[in-house]
Amino acid sequence: MLQSQAKWLIPEWSEDQVKELAELTGLSHIAARFFVRRGITAKEDVMSFLHMDHRSLHDPFLLKGMEKTVERIIRAIADKEKILIFGDYDADGVTSTSMMYLTLKELDAVVSYYIPNRFTEGYGPNESAFRQAKDEGVALIITVDTGISGVHEALVAKELGVDLIITDHHEPPPALPDAFSVINPKQPGCSYPNPNLAGAGVAFKVIHALTGDVPDHLLDLVAIGTIADLVPLTGENRFLAKAGIEAIRHDCRPGVKALLNKAGADISELNEETIGFLIGPRLNAAGRLDSADPAAALLITADFSEAEELALFVDDLNRERQAIVKEISEEAIAQVEEQDIPPVLIVGKSGWNPGVIGIVASRLVETYYRPVIVLSFDEEKGVAKGSARSIEGFDMFKSLSTCRDILPHFGGHPMAAGLTMNLQDVDDLRGRLSELALETMSEDDWIRKLHVDLPVAIHEVTLEAIEDLQSMAPYGIGNPAPKVMLDEVQISAMRQIGATGDHLKFTLRDDASDRELDAIAFRKGELANAISMMSRLSVVGKLSINEWNGNRKPQFMVEDLRVSDWQLFDYRGNKKLFRQQHLLKRDKVTAVSFSHSFKSLTQELPEAWSRIELKGSLPDEEQVSQLKEAQEVVFIDLPINLNQVEAVLDKMEVLEKLYPVFLHEDSGRINTVPRREQFTELYKLFVHQGKIDMKRHAQTISKRKGWSMDHIRFMCKVFSELEFVTIENGIVHAVSKPDKRVLTDSALYQESLAKQGVEENLYYSSSTELKRWIDDVRNNRVAQLEDSSARQ
Repeated sequence: MLQSQAKWLIPEWSEDQVKELAELTGLSHIAARFFVRRGITAKEDVMSFLHMDHRSLHDPFLLKGMEKTVERIIRAIADKEKILIFGDYDADGVTSTSMMYLTLKELDAVVSYYIPNRFTEGYGPNESAFRQAKDEGVALIITVDTGISGVHEALVAKELGVDLIITDHHEPPPALPDAFSVINPKQPGCSYPNPNLAGAGVAFKVIHALTGDVPDHLLDLVAIGTIADLVPLTGENRFLAKAGIEAIRHDCRPGVKALLNKAGADISELNEETIGFLIGPRLNAAGRLDSADPAAALLITADFSEAEELALFVDDLNRERQAIVKEISEEAIAQVEEQDIPPVLIVGKSGWNPGVIGIVASRLVETYYRPVIVLSFDEEKGVAKGSARSIEGFDMFKSLSTCRDILPHFGGHPMAAGLTMNLQDVDDLRGRLSELALETMSEDDWIRKLHVDLPVAIHEVTLEAIEDLQSMAPYGIGNPAPKVMLDEVQISAMRQIGATGDHLKFTLRDDASDRELDAIAFRKGELANAISMMSRLSVVGKLSINEWNGNRKPQFMVEDLRVSDWQLFDYRGNKKLFRQQHLLKRDKVTAVSFSHSFKSLTQELPEAWSRIELKGSLPDEEQVSQLKEAQEVVFIDLPINLNQVEAVLDKMEVLEKLYPVFLHEDSGRINTVPRREQFTELYKLFVHQGKIDMKRHAQTISKRKGWSMDHIRFMCKVFSELEFVTIENGIVHAVSKPDKRVLTDSALYQESLAKQGVEENLYYSSSTELKRWIDDVRNNRVAQLEDSSARQ
């Protein structure tokens, strides 16, 4: 048995509906299952989903405040007023800034941009920057991807006589800033159909309204901002992301091309994962470690040489960011491990880079599945800056809103937030949020969930089916990549891969079709010793196509796995098990010794292991209690008989892994017990001859009958025990008229028969036969218990 990391939620649906949709659309059954799973069952809706166009875009003037906004910008352009674009330092903010700047430049506006420094100015608009803008003659400030929480800054702008247009997508506070106009699809009174635009999406809509045309030349930038900011990729957002990906593939601007070259990405194969894992983090790195200006300049420049220099600088910052994240993550985990894990994790330290603590928070959520806040302490100022990440069932923004009295600055949404607070209030926040989590979250909310979309069989996994699924991209929040499950499949091969064996590679086989499928489980290399090749493995993950040297093969990318049944790890006759480091310190391991034979070895077992020494007998009451709780069991030596091992197996109620070593004293295989016919023949010979000198004639009998000398000696001993013969100095005398007995009356015969049964069933059987025998023993016990319960 091997537990999955998450609770798998497997849907139910009508396979008839799947078949009908596949016939209507020409899609594979796997693709049709995907649509039925998402509630898309009409042919027209499927086609609309697959073939989106500009009709997916909403009228930008449906955004509240748009007319007033456009009029003011047009007037500023016409009057040559100085316009300042005030952006944010993440990938969404940088793309929003770049799009607005490029557009206003094209419209011949007097425009500049300003992105605050995360470390010296913090998040969002600030009074100092606004006053500086006024001093430089700025008449209009346009925020992009920020500003909705800038209530004070809006008052400052009004006092300075500077018009402020806020374009943002974050959750609005109870009282909106008193700005000239506010564009935010989430603001009260806004009926825009898509409230989930990214900051880049809001900027794109303003540009659309301002120019009167869809700005197709900016689709690449709006796609990067939309995907990097993790907004739902549904409806309009999905079109922006999909169209932007196509734009990058076919006509890549210098900055994006240079960045992709540095990342080693193939532009022709670019998808949402390329943006999410390669472009987004590099653009974010600039603002996380220093100023975001180089990232904005990279996207704005039309000069490829300049773009290459900027891309190199940004890429170096990203490498530095990765090293910092690794160091802080290790320190944060150490802090968590020092305490009992609370409902909400809040960790912090002086010197932690505030630009990367959001990434660290995400890693802690992945590790502990708890809402997390990571804080960077400034002890001189008595202030902590933090990033929060949450789990399903705990609305982080709503929860932080209940603590406004100790949170002078915070903003975000249900799954993530940023905050600034006084150091003295950290413990108070920790207590309040943990208490709130216990009050509002159900028991089920604390369990990590994995939503399975498509249970499939290996024979269904074809290149065509995977290509159908790829046509449903881009995937993301709201349109997650389908999680595929293969249930109870055989393992044909398994090995660790990577320089340090960090990953696992499998070959999985389908019983019905005998088809095989390659699978890779990244960062699960340590499970190599926890999965038996004999086990039936269930996996959940994503389907992909592996291309190598012109060959294309289906491939399964494993996200989670489990083995539902107990597992057998066959170490019979091999002491190597006792040198396996992955087992030596495991306190779950129980070692069972059936006899005295290997007492010295038993005494040398790892101290962490529990021990059960039966010494040739059945388990006593205390040992039965141990066996009932034993999860991982090592059988050190062979039992005296099958009854002894059956009694042990009968008591193991929660067995997960069994390691039979079954050491025995004999170097080779014990001879089998002679057949009944052999006993009959030899006895008749003794009766006929009356007496036989076996020292002289045993070899002759062995050659004539084809019997081994061991068998002959054994049969003589059994006859002697049963008093059928007497033996003196090697001469066997047949007893006249012996008492009537059967072979099983002989203790020697019974002991040998039992030993033969032990060896045949437990030592010389194949691994498959051994597991089947143990299953039969354990299943018989369950059946007996059920029968007994039914009779009661």
